[in-house]
Amino acid sequence: MTIGSDIGRGPNTPRPPCRGYLHKRTQSGLIKGWRKRWFVLTHDCCLYYYKHKRDEGKRQPLASVQLEGAVVGPDKSLGKPFVFKCHPQSGNRVYVLCATSNQEMKWLEAMERAIHPITQQNHVWIDVTRHNSNLPPLALKNPDCLGLLHKMDKSKDTSVQYYCILKDGCLYLYSGIRATHAHGIYLQGYMVREQPHGSKKSIIELKPPLDEFKTFYFCAENFAENKWISAIKASIKKWLPLHQVLQECMNQPPEETRM
Repeated sequence: MTIGSDIGRGPNTPRPPCRGYLHKRTQSGLIKGWRKRWFVLTHDCCLYYYKHKRDEGKRQPLASVQLEGAVVGPDKSLGKPFVFKCHPQSGNRVYVLCATSNQEMKWLEAMERAIHPITQQNHVWIDVTRHNSNLPPLALKNPDCLGLLHKMDKSKDTSVQYYCILKDGCLYLYSGIRATHAHGIYLQGYMVREQPHGSKKSIIELKPPLDEFKTFYFCAENFAENKWISAIKASIKKWLPLHQVLQECMNQPPEETRM
């Protein structure tokens, strides 16, 4: 699971991390060379490909590639730009793929995230937040912020009121103070800002770090946007991805030279 993921398939269940046309190199059959195929990388760590874009969801994929344990990286041996390889852990087949433009890095990054989806630190955080989502609101101790928020649907110009609790980088949405469980939104990596809305109100925008996740809009009661924005920013900072924590430790000067 990556930053911005959902709790128990809550309101921000992600779309596939990457999809689009790639050229696949083939050395079998009567026709050798490159074949254009529609690829879909899903959150179950699989890469599927179809003959055409229209086949996704309507026909069985031509093949699927399990990415867990795979090795991916750019390939310069063919003298062709935007080429990269994928070597699955099982089997001897190596997939040589070519992006249609400079989207090569987008695919490589998405495949790397699929191969290495969760750090040990995130395992603990996910377990805790899933547990919390099954608790009533009064059972969540020491929240970072709480109160009523209106979740906005900008496309329909409608809103739904929730009793919300912010705790450790997760926003729990309850239907009311007496509800027994919540929908939750993981906020790792999200950016928070205030947007004007009419003459007297403003909207809290929660923008995800990746395009496959939803952007959320909330309106606070009694002009409390600033309180929520500050609290959300502080709550997100409590949970850094493990690789960032390690990098920060490595960048610190040794004890004997630290001022």
